[in-house]
Amino acid sequence: MSTQSYKNVTHVLFDMDGLLLDTERLYTVSFKEVCDRFGKQYTWEVKSTVMGKKALEACQMIRDSLDLPITAEELLDESRQIQEKIFPSAKLMPGVEKLVRHLHKHGIPIAVATSSAGLTFEMKTRQHKAFFELFNHIVLGDDPDVKDAKPQPDSFLVGASRFNPPASPEMCLVFEDAPNGVKAGLAAGMQVVMVADDNLDRRLTQEASLLLRSVEDFRPQLFGLPAYD
Repeated sequence: MSTQSYKNVTHVLFDMDGLLLDTERLYTVSFKEVCDRFGKQYTWEVKSTVMGKKALEACQMIRDSLDLPITAEELLDESRQIQEKIFPSAKLMPGVEKLVRHLHKHGIPIAVATSSAGLTFEMKTRQHKAFFELFNHIVLGDDPDVKDAKPQPDSFLVGASRFNPPASPEMCLVFEDAPNGVKAGLAAGMQVVMVADDNLDRRLTQEASLLLRSVEDFRPQLFGLPAYD
């Protein structure tokens, strides 16, 4: 896509899991451990369908896809026990701190829109309190105003509406790593930068406004944002 086709934006919304934090890797570890116990393979094909979904819905989809001999609730419970141990070790993804601090320094309004609920958000962000304080606000998956999870646009529309003053969707740029999240951003009427894992089927990346391998490769000026110094 040529640079001419990007529109200038004034606000930026970030997904969290797999985009700001390397928690998608940790989700894989936890689900793989449970699935292995039943001789089932938690593949990228399955994972790509559940990325960005709320926890119980994701577990139901995994249970159904792999025909696990446990309920979605049991899968959620067992994977949570593993996640409680490993989520606090979550690290920021490459290039993320540089970009967020750059936007913050230049007064660009920024927010997080995540499917994570309050409890897991706290676990994942424990080591990164100062970083998450840079954002104007954070919309969680269990926010009462978010009626439907990604791929529905609710979380990004709520995120845009909470800027002061509220931002119109076309002035917002979304950063996502999940196919469901890309669909949500586009459904909200926003441009979407997809930072896709190399393991993700490339057919699931085609809708994004811009596809990158890493946030490190992002050039803010493409979207009318201040260039790096």
